[in-house]
Amino acid sequence: MAARPAQARSPQARPALRAPGLDWVLMLAVLALVVVGTLLVWSATSHRQDLTAGDSTAYVKKQLVNVAIGLVLLVIVMATDHRWVRIMAPLVYLASIGGLVLVLTMGSTINGSRSWLELGSMSIQPSEFAKLAVVIGMALLLAERAEGRWRSQVGTAEVVGMLVIAGVPATLIMLQPDLGTMLVLSATVFGVLAVSGAPRRWLLLLSGGGVTAAAAAVAAGFLKQYQVDRFMAFTNPDLDPRGAGYNVEQARIAVGNGGLFGQGLFHGSQTRAGFVPEQHTDFIFTVAGEELGLVGAGVLIGLLCLVIWRALSIAAHSEDVFGRVAAAGIACWFGFQAFQNVGMCLGIMPVTGVPLPFVSYGGSSMFAGMLAIGLLQNIHLRSTAQVPTRYTMPVRVLASR
Repeated sequence: MAARPAQARSPQARPALRAPGLDWVLMLAVLALVVVGTLLVWSATSHRQDLTAGDSTAYVKKQLVNVAIGLVLLVIVMATDHRWVRIMAPLVYLASIGGLVLVLTMGSTINGSRSWLELGSMSIQPSEFAKLAVVIGMALLLAERAEGRWRSQVGTAEVVGMLVIAGVPATLIMLQPDLGTMLVLSATVFGVLAVSGAPRRWLLLLSGGGVTAAAAAVAAGFLKQYQVDRFMAFTNPDLDPRGAGYNVEQARIAVGNGGLFGQGLFHGSQTRAGFVPEQHTDFIFTVAGEELGLVGAGVLIGLLCLVIWRALSIAAHSEDVFGRVAAAGIACWFGFQAFQNVGMCLGIMPVTGVPLPFVSYGGSSMFAGMLAIGLLQNIHLRSTAQVPTRYTMPVRVLASR
């Protein structure tokens, strides 16, 4: 009997699951940010005897531990089967809610906000993880609705569901109160709604409602006095240069001292004098501006933009709704938080106390950011086609369903 000829494989035939490889542009950009950030943290703390108790490397050692743990979390999420990621999404969301509740009942107050849980020698800020939990919660809701064929497009039911998912942690965060995280979360939710194809009337309604709610909160005295003072100092830094406006004034001086190429790493005059408060955390960008100059600070911003671009590109080319919405939400989160942090260091945004992703000192921010990068890589690895370097705007992600 003649051997049966092998059937030619159709060029359209593709495996249901193929790993095209890591997004190395994203990975290298994140690693570069981590390296630069660790050096900036070292520079900002090495001379601070009040922080280091004589050990100039105390904070850089802690940051290296944070980075190591973050990378482990990244690898775990990246290597987890895509189905398990979706199964675990509700548990992650519920865990973040539980953490926020614990903060209100037994948390520690730092800088006027009850946002921290003390776990031995480590402090955890659950609101950092809530950002990621809200993103994946909203993405899972849209994915279930689309794949269940309940609706072909985003309608009122989906928008209301997403707002409920975001509203629970947002309420708990406002009770702390953590205004900076609330602003980032609000921008992230708005971005997810926009890219998911929510009706424009909802976006306009939410924008107007947000402005109205903010005005009502100020008029009703809901915000604490130090928060009101920060906004007043933002509108006029000279109003209280030794009080609420001190941080902004000193931050602008430090950035201005850097000139084009900076004063050199570990040689910033404002940094070594300790004039800028919280310089290793919220105001880490001032160290880059003073010691690395306009060129170095520009490179740092470029790396952040590269991370955001790759997240948007992964969102644009993901073949499932969950991946598209989650990746776009992460891009919105990183984008607004970076803008808020750099903006307050330059005096164009109010001081709200949010870290610069992958650069500022801190475990919670680093862990949450690395988990998000792991999820982006997971989405990329499970794509059936290699994500190209060319960028396409991921608007109306459910329109093709």
